Formats: sequence, structure tokens, C-alpha cells
Amino acid sequence: MPRATLELHAGQLTDEAIRSTMTNCSRGEAHRMRVPEWVHGCDPAREVVGWRDPKAPERGWLLVPLGEAVVGLALRATPGKGVRTTAMCDLCRTTRSPGDVGLFVAARAGESGRKLNTVGTYLCTDLACGDNVRVLRATPRLRPDPGLSVSQRQEALRERAAAFARTVLAAG
Repeated sequence: MPRATLELHAGQLTDEAIRSTMTNCSRGEAHRMRVPEWVHGCDPAREVVGWRDPKAPERGWLLVPLGEAVVGLALRATPGKGVRTTAMCDLCRTTRSPGDVGLFVAARAGESGRKLNTVGTYLCTDLACGDNVRVLRATPRLRPDPGLSVSQRQEALRERAAAFARTVLAAG
């Protein structure tokens, strides 16, 4: 489970509070994590929040609501520019243009992760799944599921992200 179950709510986020939720990386890696200013205004207790580290572009971070806790996950993008054809993100189920979906891996939490066991999934390369499910109309680069309302897409994103987080947390 997460290192800390903090009250991570919009407007109250600090870098240290976010770092304390990271479950699958060392404290040193969490300390080196760069948290963009816009993340401080998010509500990770209610929405999936993701970002890439501009100074370490292979690194990505997700904050996932999981029950009463918020779980932080460290991700690594695989080398390359993403999938070369139109592809769908496994979390937000948004169809994206070539290069906008890529394979990310997360080390499993605990001893399993220290033995280099990982879990991989295809995600939006910008990790903006929380924003993508709010898109009302399809664009040439971004096509959300037209059969679902925004609130249904948000709930489905939370469920799939929670399932991914539970996989990372499970002993493997």
C-alpha cells in the first residue's frame, strides 16, 4: 500500500505530500521527481493525474485514487517515439494519433520491484488521460469514446487506473 495516506485534495498539495505517495520507487527517486505547478491545483483523490518530467523525459508519474488513499506510481517510457499507428490508451481508452500512445513500464512495489519485475501498459505519451476523458468532440489527434458521457469516461478511467495500480502493488 502507499507509504502515506494523506489528504491530497485540490489546493492543498505540496511536493512532499505527493512524494510520500510514491509506492514503486526509492525515496531518492521520489525526491528527484519534479512536480509541475499545475499539479498543485488538482484533486488526486478524485481524478487520475499524470505528467512527464521535462528534465528526464523517459520518466512519468501518475497519482491514482485507490479507495481512500492516493497511490503514486513512477513510470518509465520505453525508448522511441510511441506507437507508429493510431492507437488507444489502456487507461483513458482514447484513440490517439501515431506517436501519441507509447509503452510505459512501472516497477512492481516492494521486493518484487527491487528484483526488477515490472508491469507494462500502453498510455498517452503526455500522460494527460485525466484531461483526455473530458474532451467533448473528437479531433484529428484525439478521439474519446463517443458512446460514453464525460462522467462515465472519468469513472472508467479511475477504475482502470486503480486496477493498474493494484497490479503494480501486488506481489509478483
